[in-house]
Amino acid sequence: MQNKINDLLIDSLEEVRIEVKDLKIGMFVSKLDRPWLETNFRFQGFELKNQADIDAVQKQCDFVFVDTTKQTKVPQYVARSTGYTPDFLEKVQPPAKSSSFRREISKAEVIYQKTSGLVKSFMEEVKFGRPINALAAKKAVAYCVDSVLNAPDALMLMTQLKNRDEYTAQHSMNVCIFSIALGRQINLPVEELNHVGLCGMMHDMGKMQVPLEVLNKPGRLTPEELAVMQTHAAKGWKILLATHGMYPGAVDVAFTHHERLDGKGYPRQLKAEQITPYTRIVAIADMYDAVSSDRVYKKGRSHLDSIKVLTESSSDGHLDPGLTMKFIECLGIYPAGSLVELNSGEIAMVIEVNPKAKLKPKILMLRDSQKQPCLEFVVDLALAGSNFAGQPLKISTVLRPDECGIDLLKYYQSGLLQKGWKQAEP
Repeated sequence: MQNKINDLLIDSLEEVRIEVKDLKIGMFVSKLDRPWLETNFRFQGFELKNQADIDAVQKQCDFVFVDTTKQTKVPQYVARSTGYTPDFLEKVQPPAKSSSFRREISKAEVIYQKTSGLVKSFMEEVKFGRPINALAAKKAVAYCVDSVLNAPDALMLMTQLKNRDEYTAQHSMNVCIFSIALGRQINLPVEELNHVGLCGMMHDMGKMQVPLEVLNKPGRLTPEELAVMQTHAAKGWKILLATHGMYPGAVDVAFTHHERLDGKGYPRQLKAEQITPYTRIVAIADMYDAVSSDRVYKKGRSHLDSIKVLTESSSDGHLDPGLTMKFIECLGIYPAGSLVELNSGEIAMVIEVNPKAKLKPKILMLRDSQKQPCLEFVVDLALAGSNFAGQPLKISTVLRPDECGIDLLKYYQSGLLQKGWKQAEP
């Protein structure tokens, strides 16, 4: 079966038109934008073995065609380091927030809505064979980076307002945000946050060329269907490779985000030392959002169950263990957007994590102790008093929306959430 999967992956790679400025060592040039006899190349088809070969092509052509099936190795877009050392991850701290939830949330709403729409339009363009606007994507990611640096909980909260019917586009948007948030947690510079955010946004573009009956099948895929689904990594690589102005690292991540550190991933069974830090970050964000989201064929898991899946995947050779722990640290036990039940019986939504008291976030009350809708108001658990039994008010458990009959998206669309969180302290 693995041979069949590999055959499908190989069949999906063809000649791709590439602007000469985007050429990389390791590519095989099969055609030019002019007759071979009008150039000084000795062979009609050759591998780019060094920078001098690339310079020669750039001097004589505007674009060329690359035959991916004749490459002796995959072009390297970013340094093949082993990632961030345990010593570095143990010591590194995220930067301080430069704003507050209340000040940032209105801007975060606009950024999320507009960028989600943009991602959806990119996917529609890909579906119909039209190019992605790389410049527009980079600008949108830059706004996301700015918002996460200002007050990460605001944009992180927006990832919880999910619409099952728009999963594919929302997933790419959420992976972008989660990747930036993890990058912030390990204190990456702004330029790298922009890079990893774009990698997250673009990682699944190849799914737009997977048949809908496979992509949206309400049940377990057959081995043959799974093989088709797995071609999305190679298809995404091809799409982004041919996208003018696309960040090369995003091309690499599209191709490698389903590889595993133990070499059991796809499509090329890369080992740990071959998987870049950006791929490792996006793989973690990808798995978390996929596991925690409702799909046509399954309900998403709770936050605590989702981070348990991440922890298990980091211990069995799938995900990077150090970065996984940093991601869980970034989200916290009660991340923004979580629904929680208090020891008073009331139900609330977490709106802002308290970095100095992570078990006592700011929450927006949604249901009273009888589980009836109540007037929305903000409570800071770090400053709150006692429940009806005289005990300190605290969170008892994390709930899934369907467990308490709350549809956060409808709350948001009705404007009730916005009215409530405007009370948050500046």
